[in-house]
Amino acid sequence: MSYTENSKKVFLNTGTKFPQPIIWAVAVVKLAAAKANEELNVLDKETSEAIQRAATELMEGIHAEDVVVDVFQTGSGTGINMNVNEVLARRASEIINKKVHPNDHVNMSQSSNDVVPTAIRIAAVRETVLRLLPSLQTLINSLNSLSSKTYELIKSGRTHLRDALPVSFGQEMEAYAKAFERDMKMITQALEDVRFLPLGGTAVGTGINTPLGFQQTVIRRINEVTGLDFKPAESNFMRMRLLTDMVNLSAMLRGAALDLYRLSQDLRLMFSGPFTGLNEIDIPSQEEVAGSSIMPGKTNPITVESCLQASVQIMGLDHAVQLAGMLGEFELSMGIPLTGYDVITEIDILSEAFTKMAKVVIDNIIPNKEKMLKYAESSPSLITIISPKIGYDKASKIGKQLTKGLSIREALKELGYSDNEIDEILDLKKLIKGGYAVK
Repeated sequence: MSYTENSKKVFLNTGTKFPQPIIWAVAVVKLAAAKANEELNVLDKETSEAIQRAATELMEGIHAEDVVVDVFQTGSGTGINMNVNEVLARRASEIINKKVHPNDHVNMSQSSNDVVPTAIRIAAVRETVLRLLPSLQTLINSLNSLSSKTYELIKSGRTHLRDALPVSFGQEMEAYAKAFERDMKMITQALEDVRFLPLGGTAVGTGINTPLGFQQTVIRRINEVTGLDFKPAESNFMRMRLLTDMVNLSAMLRGAALDLYRLSQDLRLMFSGPFTGLNEIDIPSQEEVAGSSIMPGKTNPITVESCLQASVQIMGLDHAVQLAGMLGEFELSMGIPLTGYDVITEIDILSEAFTKMAKVVIDNIIPNKEKMLKYAESSPSLITIISPKIGYDKASKIGKQLTKGLSIREALKELGYSDNEIDEILDLKKLIKGGYAVK
């Protein structure tokens, strides 16, 4: 009976399977290792090419249904490594019509202990570069576009969920665009550390049972396949023992998820209403699906709430990654499969959330200009603009009068300002640019 069949008796059987990006990455390692072993004259050309062909098929999704081991398995990832070894050995044997051994040939110059830590890093880099960063850029572009179109669209600022001085809707959207630009920078920086691969360290990091030059050769071959500029680990011992680079990448994903959560929360409040909430924006795209199964015609912020839930899931997965990074002793981490699974899942969820937030929500927002301006002109906090001239204490007393129904215009008249002076003071577009409104 094969390793894969036997493993079903002892691994957990939760139905949690490895995502295709990780299977793809393990196949890349096997393809590159076969090429390197042939180049270094420890594997014959015929067997090498058969393994490469089988690995290419697996990378294309063929035979993926045969990778059946559960994510919750041995902490080193031996299960996924041996499962792929056996799938490729069987297929390679068919190709050349002679026995190709899963360990002697497919796993030559490798160990599960360096293969799987390498594969999860390859998968994380590839998915971040191909999916996450483009989707994040899409969201940044959408926010910047909305900000530029609404940069002088006045609305009430709010602090502590209470009326505050005016801001523009564009300024609020710019804040999130800048936040996500920062997130992209932080994710990109974290990704650079993930590019160092310990393949060639074999069992404990020493590189036992590998031909001279194997690590440099196999990583060069990986780069030929992926084009992602991976590098040999500066210390195989560190990269096999510790997953801190993956933990740090996950932390940057969590930060981006937090910013997405805050954006979603603000949009949800601005969309509240239409009559008993703020009703500052409309999002027509949210009308495409019924908001309620019992209240006809009700519109809910469904995409926004989907993104809120996605953000929460990312934060939970990130915490699991933190704990998984703590598992293990001495020469090897014992949280490798779970770390790979969780980080790839985070990337997948965030990529979808960023794209949907941009295309379905941000690109379709219609500001309710009249409602925004009405709130801005009604804010008692406008008294702040004359505080530097009359002093905080007097301004505070007038502020209390405003909360009782006195308008800011009436309050300013009582202080002796003319209508022209008041018009100038209440030029809200001037107020959002800072400086002193009253001299």
